[in-house]
Amino acid sequence: MTTTPLTTLALRRAAAAALGKLEGTVTAPVARALTAGGAVLTIASAFLSWTWTADFPGDLTVNGYPGGLQWLTVTAGLLLLLQSLSAHGVRGLGGLGPHGHTIALRRLALGALATSWFTLGAIAVELGGLANLTAGGWVAAFAVLPALYGALALPADQHAATPADALPAWRERLQVTAIAAFGLFLFTYAIETSYGELFEGFLITLGFGAAAHLKSGLFERTSALLTRQRPFAMAAAFAAAALFPLTQSDDHNANVGVNILIFATVALGLNIVVGLTGLLDLGYVAFLGVGAYTAALISGSAYSPFHHAEVPFWAAALIGAGVSMIFGVLIGAPTLRLRGDYLAIVTIGFGEIFHLTVQNLDGTSGPNITNGPNGIPNIPDISLFGFSLGTAHTIGSFTIGRFANYFFLMLLVTLIVIAVFSRAGNSRIGRAWIAIREDETAAEAMGINGFRTKLTAFALGAALAGLAGTVSAHVTYTVVPNPYVFAGSTPPNSAFLLAAVVLGGMGTVSGPLLGASLLYLIPEKLEFLQNYQLLAFGVALILLMRFRPEGIVANRRRQLEFHQADLPEQAGPADTITLTKAGA
Repeated sequence: MTTTPLTTLALRRAAAAALGKLEGTVTAPVARALTAGGAVLTIASAFLSWTWTADFPGDLTVNGYPGGLQWLTVTAGLLLLLQSLSAHGVRGLGGLGPHGHTIALRRLALGALATSWFTLGAIAVELGGLANLTAGGWVAAFAVLPALYGALALPADQHAATPADALPAWRERLQVTAIAAFGLFLFTYAIETSYGELFEGFLITLGFGAAAHLKSGLFERTSALLTRQRPFAMAAAFAAAALFPLTQSDDHNANVGVNILIFATVALGLNIVVGLTGLLDLGYVAFLGVGAYTAALISGSAYSPFHHAEVPFWAAALIGAGVSMIFGVLIGAPTLRLRGDYLAIVTIGFGEIFHLTVQNLDGTSGPNITNGPNGIPNIPDISLFGFSLGTAHTIGSFTIGRFANYFFLMLLVTLIVIAVFSRAGNSRIGRAWIAIREDETAAEAMGINGFRTKLTAFALGAALAGLAGTVSAHVTYTVVPNPYVFAGSTPPNSAFLLAAVVLGGMGTVSGPLLGASLLYLIPEKLEFLQNYQLLAFGVALILLMRFRPEGIVANRRRQLEFHQADLPEQAGPADTITLTKAGA
């Protein structure tokens, strides 16, 4: 059944009328009291026992101390309480949102409800029914309802968020340091979650909290603060990332961090082609494979036909990036005169050609160069200035393992790629890329050489992917053809890379980094998604296109294009997670 504009308008009026009736059922002071009281009850309920058996992960049988998912309920209730006090005009909390702004309050109330009910539902599913809930579990089920009712009963005032006044430099830098530390805490908590239910609950709490504070204008004020303190913010972000391996006692988590950086760096290179220039490249992962195979062939592996020609890593990195750039030029030169779907089809073909070629260079179907499906194993660890990255090192009380060493190296590579992306995007060639993305015909009419400009983007993106591939070959010890396909079960592949750029936010620096982190970490933590990853990501992209088509971290230009109707309300939180222009 199709809905006409009149039908849609009638439905909206009916919903507004129903909400208006609810808002008028209680007075504002009573609604405020219900909201704050419900938040306090939600926090208190987490200090009760929710189940009688310790078979559920996290041990929720203890009275007086939260455990596992109960801590997320405490967090959701605390966020709700603080937002409630801020919305009611309590001094000192105005930074969370303007006085009287209840949209964020409602979202946090829904988040507290979703977090607690998810935990109770997980207990029922894991243990076999609601009979496994104790009295504390039932208290938790209903504790948040007064807060939700009070938040819905408050008038839906939508005051515009006023920009925060500039503070003294030392206070702003202290706030930036706190933001960087909070980001490190969130990432560390997510990567250390020991079971799927805890990670799912974390995503629920984080999602509702982010949606609420995006609406309250907190991200907009944070973005303005980071813009004013751009150099210090970049240094703080780098320091927080460098501290991550020192917080890990499990080398597996450092390995996950390394792979996230590799995935994110390649996605950022693809962002030059897709986000800035508007070229749909569906075979981009092949350039990562070119860099990885180049490094594997010349780094001294006994299974390489060129194992006698071993070169140091810095030379292998330059050669891998250069060979990938040459492939980018060779592939782009005959194909970049195509546009749209035709270009996408050709790039898919290039990706498949690369995958089949490295499989057939096994000495049987072709020359023995890549060892076919078996790949090139036993790639030696990188040694820089006599320092082997494959050996654990002790610094004081900290032990820096193999993957921690590679994390630091990959962090430097990521900074190089960010610097290249930022400088290129803000340069004359970057403005030409954006002009071609917006309208290639108009750009050429203004004197821009469209073919040469697109070829430059293609070659630069390929070189950045090849640079990351040289590190990836040493991290994994083995280079095989399986990952370098359009769509596969594990990242990185072209579909995952494209999804990371679109999900995070095209044309930004922090968007692909965030999108790649989510797309790598979620399948790593949620094992049941491993066989349904493409389905899950497809659903996520559909929802994203419906509710936030500009991506999680929005480029201001694209955000204005997608939200012209509600411009005053949505134009604020562009590039909210970190700085786009600063490259953080």
